[in-house]
Amino acid sequence: MQFKLEATDTNSSARAGTIDLAHGPVETPIFMPVGTVGTVKGVHQRELKEDINPDIILGNTYHLYLRPQTPIIEKAGGLHKFMNWDSNILTDSGGYQVYSLSANRKIKEEGVKFKSHIDGSFHVFTPENVMEIQRSIGADIIMAFDECTPYPCDYQYAKRSMKMTHRWLDRCLDHLKTLPYNYGYEQAFFPIVQGSTYKDLRRESAEYIASVGAEGNAIGGLSVGEPAEEMYEMTAVVTEILPKDKPRYLMGVGTPINILENIALGIDMFDCVMPTRNGRNGMLFTAHGTINIKNKKWEDDFSAIDEMAITWVDTAYSKAYLRHLFTVNEMLGRQIATIHNLGFYLWLVREARKHILAGDFTDWKNSMVQQMDKRL
Repeated sequence: MQFKLEATDTNSSARAGTIDLAHGPVETPIFMPVGTVGTVKGVHQRELKEDINPDIILGNTYHLYLRPQTPIIEKAGGLHKFMNWDSNILTDSGGYQVYSLSANRKIKEEGVKFKSHIDGSFHVFTPENVMEIQRSIGADIIMAFDECTPYPCDYQYAKRSMKMTHRWLDRCLDHLKTLPYNYGYEQAFFPIVQGSTYKDLRRESAEYIASVGAEGNAIGGLSVGEPAEEMYEMTAVVTEILPKDKPRYLMGVGTPINILENIALGIDMFDCVMPTRNGRNGMLFTAHGTINIKNKKWEDDFSAIDEMAITWVDTAYSKAYLRHLFTVNEMLGRQIATIHNLGFYLWLVREARKHILAGDFTDWKNSMVQQMDKRL
């Protein structure tokens, strides 16, 4: 993996760059649509490629391990071939999913024993076998196994958890040295900064993560219920320390406003289920604010969903038609809304990149934040 930093905004820490990966270049800042189980929910791969065209999407180690299971993915020749996707994929390590199973898992130094949400069967994730699973899946970027702490989190617990995440990172790195690449191309490896919302722990973790010299670095344990201002504060602490010549990935974030504010703090990569999940429930993100398309006010509004975000959805369908589809519970409505939201998110980060390169990002960002912070 190679990362080329192309520009930095003069009035913020916003960056534009390019990550070269096995399945093509990724222009940053980038939003990665979430394809949890080998599909971006509700979106055909053809539509994903032709209408949204992300340079990279995300898959989930925990879910793919349980279904279809890694032997099936290996027989298919890796996740790219299994799901017919010829662009890049990042897999998270399953740490967040294990965190969300708080009632059905036990965390120990060796790893995490958890109960499947599907059939109640017991499984164990360790730093070592999570690296093996991600080799089998074959993503272009793979993540270290970590523990994601809840919010709020006791200081001593956060510290113990962070130290264990660092020890797990060492085990991930040691085991990766013994594992060949499965499909004829290299995988980049990103460790994860933890430390909850404590500045001293975030600094310590960022310094440790930076010291291992990985191809890129991630920030975890945010967007778990903390106020946005705390998220931004922790991000700023970490980006001051993480190396500037490596891409920075803020995991699980967030709203369009969250994304722009974190781009300004020096973040390059994002993922979140919000555009797809909210879209399926009739919540649309636009350049002028959010729309609940189920509201009666859109019944006879024949204007485009959002004229600024130029995707085929916006030029082909009106608000009135989309509201009608939701009213009659037509599956196409959820599909259009999902594609619209993903198209908007990708439009937003690509516009951010243009303005970073043009040198006027901060003014544009401030204007967009004010514009988007509305319910229409």
